Amino acid sequence: MCFSAPASFTAAAVLLGLGTVTMRRARSRRELPYAAIPLLFGVQQLLEGMLWLTFPDRAPLLNVALTHLYSFFSHVLWPIYVPLAALALESVRWRRRVLVAIAVAGALVGLYLLAMLVKLPITARVVGQHILYDSPHFYVMTTMALYLIGTCASLMVSSHRRVAAFGVAAFVSAIAAYMFYATWFISVWCFFAAVLSFIVLWQFREPRARLAVP
Repeated sequence: MCFSAPASFTAAAVLLGLGTVTMRRARSRRELPYAAIPLLFGVQQLLEGMLWLTFPDRAPLLNVALTHLYSFFSHVLWPIYVPLAALALESVRWRRRVLVAIAVAGALVGLYLLAMLVKLPITARVVGQHILYDSPHFYVMTTMALYLIGTCASLMVSSHRRVAAFGVAAFVSAIAAYMFYATWFISVWCFFAAVLSFIVLWQFREPRARLAVP
């Protein structure tokens, strides 16, 4: 979490517990990728909690390693993983076609950001009680647009109303994070999205027939 180590570890514990519940409630293998989202957010928050402990200059090498591990989640994993999780859930043919296209876009932006992480290493530092990730890369607006398509639009396309609601909530939280925490956007939006992953549990609380639309 973007505010302190204890907050990050608390969020991680809650999300790991939530992820365990959602994984157990998944009714089929195709639901497992979506059900695992809170679990993955829990791991990401755990990494950021550990990163907090490396400031200021307590463990420089560990700081670099944790910064890159966290950034793998934030920059690479999510735009690739989320469209695939939504695609695995989807049964409506035209929506699957759209999700395949979005998955390609998500993979492209994820691989591009991975290349940038290797070429232009990211750094993390505490600024104003938040972790600021300095993440240099080119084509910022195009990259952000494709990233939001991969992480938010892919969920909005879903025929499952509650999956689509997660996508809308994630998009709104991205706007809020940028408006109020632009300097710390990466850390703050990841926290907002992690909290919103409680919506994943909502998907598994009622019979499947009530959750889908054509």
